[in-house]
Amino acid sequence: MTPFSTERWHRAEEWVGHGVAMVDTPALVIDLDAMDRNLARMADFAQTHGLRLRPHAKMYKSTELALLQMAHGAVGVCVQKTDEALALARGGVSDIYISNEVIAPAKLQRLAEAIRTCRTRFAIAVDSAQGIDALAHALADTGVDQPAAMDVFIEIDVGHGRCGLPPGDAAVALAQRLASHPVLRFAGLQAYHGSAQHQRDPDQRTRSVQEATQAVTLTRQALAAQGFEVALVTGSGTGTFLNEAGSGIWGELQCGSYLFMDADYAANSVTPGAPVFEHALFVKSQVISRSAAHAVCDAGHKSHAIDSGLPTVAFPDGLSFANGGDEHGVLRSTGSLGDLPALGETVWLVPGHCDPTVNLHDYMVGVRGGLAAGVVERVIRVDARGCTG
Repeated sequence: MTPFSTERWHRAEEWVGHGVAMVDTPALVIDLDAMDRNLARMADFAQTHGLRLRPHAKMYKSTELALLQMAHGAVGVCVQKTDEALALARGGVSDIYISNEVIAPAKLQRLAEAIRTCRTRFAIAVDSAQGIDALAHALADTGVDQPAAMDVFIEIDVGHGRCGLPPGDAAVALAQRLASHPVLRFAGLQAYHGSAQHQRDPDQRTRSVQEATQAVTLTRQALAAQGFEVALVTGSGTGTFLNEAGSGIWGELQCGSYLFMDADYAANSVTPGAPVFEHALFVKSQVISRSAAHAVCDAGHKSHAIDSGLPTVAFPDGLSFANGGDEHGVLRSTGSLGDLPALGETVWLVPGHCDPTVNLHDYMVGVRGGLAAGVVERVIRVDARGCTG
């Protein structure tokens, strides 16, 4: 950390043991009670359904929270970036899956060196022969030569239209390529339908996962015909995990946002029978200006991401949030509950998208006992902030 951020970190640590009113604004705050309930509900769901849980740590980028989830039954965590994986491994996370393609030799060299020197078990996704060969060469160049030193999942496109091979026969050639590198082990299929997570209608999400199931089934059949067993299908997310769990196909869930929940996920209609998760991540802001028509708070785009929409106002009731630019948010009364907040009053915001919001902050402030009258219990470092490589 830079000297400036170290100074800010020490100032935040001084809030521990004090009331939430002491927390300076804008600040990213976790309602620890709500987070613990979310944690327990997903852990119970996975255990009840006999599924492995591998949450996406790209959401919170914190060693502390990754270890907390593993202490509650998660087999490990996912990330999307090499440097995210390395940051969490340095913090002691013992099982990390990079559920994304990595092609750059420099990144693969860093990963290979970590495999050689640390105790973390790493896995990775591939969708090309070039990716497989580059990974094998990086391991060889670093002196990693033990059989099955790294698990590799072949990614298929099950509807998201991003990374992944077409379902079916295309995966066979990659499985054969993996078999030619003894240092690599074909561990199964990566099958994640990202866009389905945010389809608002439960029936639409169900149809999307049904189509994804057909894609996985077709690929498994093609692999089996050539003698390749698919030991594990991994994927799923907070919006569709009930569907993947009921498919009989997925053996591992990669849900991430359930731990915090955000405004975008809250806009989904709840799937009947699914556990209900609470908002646990908030931006604490303060009213710094007020007119007859609106109030202005000190949390703009530098405090919360807007790729999935603007924040919503959690407290006080009866307010809407409008774009005020980098440093400001504009608050207006919805007309149902009367007055605008006064100068200096606290306003709690729910970010539109938790993942990139967390990436804007060096730390998160954990509060126990509620946002209104709670006490700061701990400050949680965002260890992999800015790890985009």
